[in-house]
Amino acid sequence: MKFNWLISGTPDPATKKVCIDLEYRLRPRITKFLLSQFDGDYLLDFSKFHFDVDLKNEWVWISEETPYDIIEKIKADFDRDINGSALFSVA
Repeated sequence: MKFNWLISGTPDPATKKVCIDLEYRLRPRITKFLLSQFDGDYLLDFSKFHFDVDLKNEWVWISEETPYDIIEKIKADFDRDINGSALFSVA
């Protein structure tokens, strides 16, 4: 699983700490979500999952670097379960 941080400018040490803290909160939530979506019917290789994180707006998108078939499988529930909104987000 790869997180691409969308940050304007050069991150300072405080911003880097915020990113680390946020990643530690996001990884378990996203992992649990992915496991519930694939429920053993798909061999999960978490390295195929890419997410863009907008630090300013606190929003997570499914990156277009994620394979299309995976995006199609998770897009219906991703934003509701991860971002708390029913909007669909593929960066």
